[in-house]
Amino acid sequence: MTEPQRPNPDALLAEIQREENTAKRGQLKIFFGMCPGVGKTYAMLEAAQARHRENVEVVIGVVETHGRAETEALVVGLATIPRKSIDYRGVTLTEMDIDAILARRPKLVLVDELAHTNAPNSRHPKRYQDVLELLDAGIDVYSTLNVQHLESRNDLVQQFTGVAVRETVPDSVLDQADNIELIDITPDGLRQRLTEGKVYLGERAATAAENYFREENLTALREMALRAATERVDRELRDVMRTKRLAGRASGQRLAVAVGPSPSSAALIRRTRRIASTMDASWIAVYVETSHPLSEDAQLRLTKNLSLARQLGAEIVMTHGDDLVAAILSTAREQKVTQLVVGRPVGNRLVEILRGGSLVSKLVRRGGDIDIHVIRAERSGGGRAPAVAQLLGVHLGRDFGWGAGIVAAVTAVSWFLQALTGYQAIGILYMLTVVVLATTLNRWAVLFVATLSALLWDFLFIPPAFTFRIDSVQDKMMFAMYFVVAVVVGRLTGRLRTREIAERKRDQRTQALNRLLESVSASTSLEDGLRRAVTEVDATFRVRTAVLLAGPDGEKLGAGPHSVSTFHPDEHEVAVATWTFTKRQAAGRLTDTLPTAAALYLPLETSNGALGVLGVNLGEHSTLTLDERELLETFVAQIAALVERYRLLENASTARLTAESERLHRTLLDSVSHELKTPLAVIEAATDGLDGQLDETVVPLGKTFLDEIKQANKRLSRVVSNLLDMTRIETGRVPLNLEWCEPAELLHSAAEQVSNEISATRIHIHAPTDLPLVRLDAGLMEQSLCNLINNAAAHSQSGTPIELTAGLEDKILVLTVADHGVGLGPGEEKKVFEKFYRGPHVRPGGAGLGLSIVQGFVKAHNGTISAENNAGGGARFTLRLPVETAIKPA
Repeated sequence: MTEPQRPNPDALLAEIQREENTAKRGQLKIFFGMCPGVGKTYAMLEAAQARHRENVEVVIGVVETHGRAETEALVVGLATIPRKSIDYRGVTLTEMDIDAILARRPKLVLVDELAHTNAPNSRHPKRYQDVLELLDAGIDVYSTLNVQHLESRNDLVQQFTGVAVRETVPDSVLDQADNIELIDITPDGLRQRLTEGKVYLGERAATAAENYFREENLTALREMALRAATERVDRELRDVMRTKRLAGRASGQRLAVAVGPSPSSAALIRRTRRIASTMDASWIAVYVETSHPLSEDAQLRLTKNLSLARQLGAEIVMTHGDDLVAAILSTAREQKVTQLVVGRPVGNRLVEILRGGSLVSKLVRRGGDIDIHVIRAERSGGGRAPAVAQLLGVHLGRDFGWGAGIVAAVTAVSWFLQALTGYQAIGILYMLTVVVLATTLNRWAVLFVATLSALLWDFLFIPPAFTFRIDSVQDKMMFAMYFVVAVVVGRLTGRLRTREIAERKRDQRTQALNRLLESVSASTSLEDGLRRAVTEVDATFRVRTAVLLAGPDGEKLGAGPHSVSTFHPDEHEVAVATWTFTKRQAAGRLTDTLPTAAALYLPLETSNGALGVLGVNLGEHSTLTLDERELLETFVAQIAALVERYRLLENASTARLTAESERLHRTLLDSVSHELKTPLAVIEAATDGLDGQLDETVVPLGKTFLDEIKQANKRLSRVVSNLLDMTRIETGRVPLNLEWCEPAELLHSAAEQVSNEISATRIHIHAPTDLPLVRLDAGLMEQSLCNLINNAAAHSQSGTPIELTAGLEDKILVLTVADHGVGLGPGEEKKVFEKFYRGPHVRPGGAGLGLSIVQGFVKAHNGTISAENNAGGGARFTLRLPVETAIKPA
């Protein structure tokens, strides 16, 4: 009997996390078509109007009607966010105002032309990045997209139409869409719309019909759009099957594509993405870093290619080695790759022969069980590299020049030494020259040096001189062995040098990281640790560094960079850093967000959240290598850990100090209040006894003075009682004596207790007669109401009414105390319940504990208390207490 398949816990956790993230994000719907004019914007506006009729707040971020009357009619009734003006080189450009949309936070925003490139100096270079930020903010988005702008289809569109599309959107954006609506139309129908002027007007329509809108182009574009939509449906079906654990076989495939600085790599990346999407397979992009340095242009192309692969959903894997085939296959096996995608050779045949065969042929011979896809790689830009440069590499002229010059110098010295040493020793001298040069020159330059030295030795020194003829068999053997040994030794020495360079790079990286770790570990304070870290970053990357830490609340950056910073960003740069901190994403130079900034900003982030931002001003450096970027990110992680460590130490120290202070505070209050309780009781007893024996004729004004003593004693007794109650609340010693009582009697009892200080005519009690009995601690509630009544009297004019009300809402007893005084100031709704807080308009007297005690008693009943201003003036305090109820006996 087959055991039912159990769900994978990791897969379930990933699905739950994905659903949680989806719930927080806004919903993205894309109206997808084959080309301009199919009606995407019209369909989007129709859908938006339908949502608007459902009372959903819909706003227009940007919609391009292109003057079409029927499209403009659908805009009527929808709110429009004015576009933001951007001045660029004396020209005013307008773009969608993303900040205004985020400030308004509508339910749905319309963003036309998803692939649009924003004006320079915008926050994001591309409009789809604006859309992603809106989605992260929880705002739904409707947008439009043509298949020609889809990154993975870009090269195919160019092949079919001959038009290079510069504005593209990563396929990952389409994958994130929650809904895709395909707007389809036949090529004949679209060309008819073009003829009727519903796409372009005048001569532009005629030109479009003869070029881009030819029937064969439209047919190809429609097929691509339908295929993209079909692939989307297939992925959704597989997701459903996986979620519901329905029967179905996963592809089990994993693809890899070899990526380099070649212009053709971009097309290979797009093709691999399409294959992986069709097979529902994961894929990686492998880059092999060799010892040969890349030119600045090659480095930029490599960065773009890897960025494209990352955008299309690939996992980037970097490795090192000069044997490309061995490095690629080794990485493929480590990553469990089943299929490898490479480009068909387009180089010079002579170059391939001298190299021992093309890369493809070597991969096929040594690939083993890995399938090899050989793709015709169309170049996405740039011309074909010269064959000689492909063969010999960079710095060719320099290495050949140095080799020829040194061989010429050695030849001149040998000419004068031959009489003393003989021509055999000259061969040894040439051999030494080849070996030494192999440690510094290009391998092909070493081959050139070995060949040149052999020919010079033969022509100038081996008899007969000044000829290439060798008569002696011994000399012939020696010359042949010299040439072979020179080439082999030179090649081996070159390989050792290559390995030594790679090891030196790794060692430099390790040493840099070790220096940083040692520096921050030896720090004695946060400032000292940051100073050491900034010094290491500046020295390692030859940059200037700014550190911006989060403020005390941890919600936003503090004012200005830290004092240890060597780079001080201006207002514009601080805005970029703020965006980085808020979004937890890299921004600034070398990124797709605010790339015109002077510095690159990376978030100092740990698992507990963002702690600040590190900014590096690259100065004259145009870019960072992949190794440098990876090392910088490692530095940032270590600096973030440093900041978190000192923040935790600081918080722990503060917590210990606070706890000790609270303990001493409670002990002092408890001790003082108990010490005062006894003499106050004695004073009260003495004044009561003296009151009955005092005669006005014996002591003039005696009664008056005695009343003053009594009132003062009552106030002081109340303060001491409040201190004792506060101590009980803070130590959790507030036992409840629950009993049945009537809410109306509770209000009357509280009013009677304060009648000696507050006139009974001021207190107005409102309680329905049909309220049931409630079960609570009547003593605590009476004390709470007394404190609230005294507070109301203290904050209102003498004679103004104080309203007491009681009501029942679904087994929640609601008690309110309202006055008609000065009311609460802004922000005082919470502050009034803090210990020792006294309002700005309160009369002298009291310790500011009354409302804190009320809150403690209410919480002991699992209730809540709130404060707010009355509509007619004054303040209102509302107690909500969950209670048991019982019908009053007849």
